[in-house]
Amino acid sequence: MPKATFSIWRGNGSAGQFVDYETEVSDGMVVLDAIHQIQAEKANDLACRWNCKAGKCGSCSAEVNGMPKLMCMTRLNDLPLEKPITVEPMKSFPLIKDLITDVSWNYRVKKKIKKFNPRPPDKADGTWLISQADIDRVQEFRKCIECFLCQDVCHVLREHTLHEEFIGPRALVYVAALEMHPLDTENRNKDLKKAHGIGYCNITKCCTNVCPEEITITDNAIIPLKERVVDELYDPVTRFIRLFSNQESK
Repeated sequence: MPKATFSIWRGNGSAGQFVDYETEVSDGMVVLDAIHQIQAEKANDLACRWNCKAGKCGSCSAEVNGMPKLMCMTRLNDLPLEKPITVEPMKSFPLIKDLITDVSWNYRVKKKIKKFNPRPPDKADGTWLISQADIDRVQEFRKCIECFLCQDVCHVLREHTLHEEFIGPRALVYVAALEMHPLDTENRNKDLKKAHGIGYCNITKCCTNVCPEEITITDNAIIPLKERVVDELYDPVTRFIRLFSNQESK
């Protein structure tokens, strides 16, 4: 069988380096298969997070040849095997060991977002009447597997490390799923502007490009959220109408 060389990052948060491993490859193998083979044959202590191996758990996120990818969905026959394949941890999060990063920040951010707040039921039995079109609009966002590849590729987090000021694409998709839900009554626009830092996103669409679930993050989630913030907090006509309405109510 042919062989390929994998240059894998080994180390922890304080020090590390790339180490080359040569292993046999065969048709149908993915990067995660090669990592497991190297673990079994040459590096028993190589740390790698994974679970389903079917592209649905989001656990095996890493950077393959410099691109954020799910290792279980990255086929070797799509890579140039004549030169070493680099495999390294995501760069937007603290490194724990080898290919494993600490992604707990994402869950802390999610807790800061205002929760789903539905309107009162439409019917006496406690149910609502909603259209299928309204459900279809947010259904795309429910596909997210929280692999955090979009967070990893986002330059605001990856290069500028503004984690305390910007919640990132994944969290914005979560906000969009709430904001666009036909039953939700909560207003998150001021939070989006200030605490969530949506203004930092310059819609390069890099997050959309790496999403394994093909969620149209930029066009369907982030841009509509930006428009809501602008309409409510920046549009002069809307602000005038609100000011006039407040004066009338007095």
